[in-house]
This record gives sequence, structure tokens and C-alpha cells, in this order.
Amino acid sequence: MRPRVLCLLSAGLLMAQSQDPAGTARKALDLLLGEKYADLVQMITPAYRTPNTQSDLTKLGVEIKTWGAVQEIGKPTVQDMGPVSIVIFPVKFASRAIDVQMSVNASGQVSAPLLRPGQVAWQPPSYVKAGSFKERAVTIGDQWKLPGTLCVPSGSGPFPALVLVHGFGPNDRDETVGGTKMFRDLAEGLASRGIAVLRYEKRTKVYTAKMASTSYTPDDEVIEDASRAIALLRSQPEVNGSRVFALGHDFGGYLLPRVAAEDGKLAGLIILGASARPLEDLILEQIQAKNLPAVQETAAKAAVTKIKQLEAADDGAPRVFGLPAAYWIQLKGYNAPAAAKKLGISILVLQGERDFQTSMTDFNLWKQALAGTKGSTVQSYPSLNHIFVAGEGKSSEEEYKKAAHVAPEAIDAVAKFIGQ
Repeated sequence: MRPRVLCLLSAGLLMAQSQDPAGTARKALDLLLGEKYADLVQMITPAYRTPNTQSDLTKLGVEIKTWGAVQEIGKPTVQDMGPVSIVIFPVKFASRAIDVQMSVNASGQVSAPLLRPGQVAWQPPSYVKAGSFKERAVTIGDQWKLPGTLCVPSGSGPFPALVLVHGFGPNDRDETVGGTKMFRDLAEGLASRGIAVLRYEKRTKVYTAKMASTSYTPDDEVIEDASRAIALLRSQPEVNGSRVFALGHDFGGYLLPRVAAEDGKLAGLIILGASARPLEDLILEQIQAKNLPAVQETAAKAAVTKIKQLEAADDGAPRVFGLPAAYWIQLKGYNAPAAAKKLGISILVLQGERDFQTSMTDFNLWKQALAGTKGSTVQSYPSLNHIFVAGEGKSSEEEYKKAAHVAPEAIDAVAKFIGQ
């Protein structure tokens, strides 16, 4: 999911790691919750302070009070991102769950706290029919074992089947964002419609520290595991092996043509809310849309320039935007819509017009590339956002905090495409 891109970048681009990032971040969190904003400002690295930092923290504190008393502060996750450690504390308030994220440098300085929606209890939407399918646990891969869930429709089969490929960041199998579980909605909604669906934990979710210590690529993080998931799904006795599809959301949709080329036997692709442009360009666009301090935008532009200048010989160069140089090198020259057109298989592209993370600019590039391609359909929905939840007005990360479900029209479109 792309919210994680913004969280990572705004947390700090150029800082070095602390030796106790979790302890440092907890100290900053306690200052925030204790309303000691002046003390917290002193912990924030000078490059990210503005004349309004303390007043902004005070306003944030006013909002935090509306959530009620703190009931629990969970165990933090710490991600080694090369020059910066990203620390996330799950905090349960009386009325909602919030993830508090900060970056920490070697001097014990932090970024301003970034609050994201935490997990909330999931309730099945109306299009999930109890008793219409069953679930079983599966494991993807061998060296990198990834737990997954296979939803199989009731009945004898064989059934058409679908693998779900995550968006950007260390996503769980449900692609949980705040009050939403997009992949669980898709899996159970489509299984209720006679389609077997496999979803799994992403490698960077299960092996965060191990992945952070390697010079990994999109092949390592996404394509290898998606290919293994497809092979596993195709081998299941209830599955029609000639009717296996793949669905990619966000960055997963961007890489889906590569997944299809690797597999060579997919019946079709479903691409949801996916960029059509280079990842670094989209990152810069999102940073500029946030109206961050000029120092951050300048650093981001320099990082994008560095990415575009990388060559194969730069494999061991320092990370950029938290990703290894090898990651960026493997993406160089990749044109997702053009790659999709060459596949010669049916493709469905869906886009929410309220999506503030992947814009209609990207959707129109997919539309242009696939125009006239037999069996391919592109469709946008005026009321849907990046995670295909219906709403009104401008979408934002605040919207993701609310418990909500993938819109039924998106479920219908995917089911129709697979069934045709």
C-alpha cells in the first residue's frame, strides 16, 4: 500500500541510525502523550523543525484527546532502512487504534510523529455469504516460508482461481490499512461467488529484519513469491489449472505484467489502482502533494535524480528512499502498461477516481496502452478511493481510519471478468 511510501519518506531521508531506536522513539511517544510538546520539539532533528512545529504538535494533541484514554501501547516494530530506523508503536485508545511512526537517527533525534490508522475488528460485508466457502492454511515457498490462506468455494469444482499480489510496503495477507482489509474483502467476496482465492503474507512483512539486511530486488520481494503462490494454487485439486488469474493492487498491479511473463500460463490479470509511471516519479509527486518543508522536497528531488542515474555497476550503492540500489536498477526502463500489452492475455484495469495515491493520470496511461486489446477492459469509479472504498469529496489517509469495505461494484467487476 502506498500510504507506507509517504510514511517512510516523510519520516526522514538523510538521517543515520540510532543504536536504540525503539527506546528513543518510546521516549518521544511518551512526550507526545504526556503533552510535553516543547520537550518533544527538542528531540526532533533540526532539519525537520519549522516555526510551527510546536503548535502543530499541540493541535495533534487536541485531536488525540478526543480518542479517549490510552489503554495499551504495544510492542514496537523496528525496520532498518540503512540511513534511518523506522519505529512503529501500536497504540490502543478508548475509541480507536493508532500506529505512531517515527524515524530515529544516531544522535537520538527523531522525525515528527506520524499517526496512521491501526487495526480494527473486521466484520464481513454483505456480499460475503456464510457457508459458501471454506478456508485452509497454506505455506508459500521453502527458503522464505510465507503463511497464507486459501478460500475454496463449497462444491466439487474445479473452480477458477485467483492469487492476490500486495501493494507497496510490508503488507499482511489481508492488506490491512486502518479500518480496512481490502484483500480479505476480495478473497471472501469472490469465494462467495465461486472463485478460489489465495492470499499470503508479504516477504517484507514476515522477514523484515532479514530483508533489510540484504540488497533485495522487486524479484525477491514480489515476483518470486507471487509466482510460487500461482504454482501452488494451480496444483490444488479444487482448482481449474487453466483458469488461474492474478490480481495486483497498487505496486503489485504495477509489477503484475512481470509476474505474468514469469509464469507464462495465467488466464488473465486484474490491476487495481496501479501506477503506470516509474516508482520514483510517483514518490516525488506524493511528497510534493504533502507540502512538506522545502528541505524534504529538495532531498527527494536529489534522490530521484540519483535513482535515474543508477547503472548496473552501482549495485552496492547506498539505499535511496529506503530501498537498495539493486531494487531501483531492476526497475529501470520498465514500462508496466507496455509490458502488459505484450502479454496477449485478457486484462482488467480498475481505478477509483477519488484515489489520491495513484491518480487518473496513471489510469489514462493504462487505458491508452490497452486500447483495442482483445479481452481487456478498463473501468473507473467516481466514488471510490485507492482501496476501492466508496465515499464523497476528497480522499485522504484520514478516511482509511474508518471501518469500511471494498465496494460491491468492484467485487462484481472482478467476478464478471473471471467468469467470462
